[in-house]
Amino acid sequence: MRNSSNIVISQTEPGPSAEETTWSLPGAFIGFLSWLLALGIPFLMYGPNTLFFFLYTWPFFLALMPVAVVVGIALHSLLSGKLVYSCPATVITVGLMFGVLFMWLMG
Repeated sequence: MRNSSNIVISQTEPGPSAEETTWSLPGAFIGFLSWLLALGIPFLMYGPNTLFFFLYTWPFFLALMPVAVVVGIALHSLLSGKLVYSCPATVITVGLMFGVLFMWLMG
C-alpha cells in the first residue's frame, strides 16, 4: 500500500519568456577573439623578437584573457547585443589594455 499523498503542481508561475536574450556567449567569443588579435599586434610591430619578450612576461598577457572575455560580455550586453557596435568597441578596449600592459612592461 502506498504511504504518500498526491502532490498537486499548479501553473501559477509563468515559464521563461521567449524574448529574454543572453549576451554572454557572443560577448565571450568576441572578447576571446579580441584577445587573440591583440596578442598578435606585438608580433606585427616587432617581429619574431617578440617571442623573447613573451618568454618572461607571458603570465601578464595570459591574465588579460579572462579580463578580455568579461569586457566582451559587458560591452555586448551594454550595447544591447548589437554586434556591429560591440565588436569594434571590444577590439579597441582590449587592444588598449594590451597596449598599456605592453608599454608598462617595456618600461
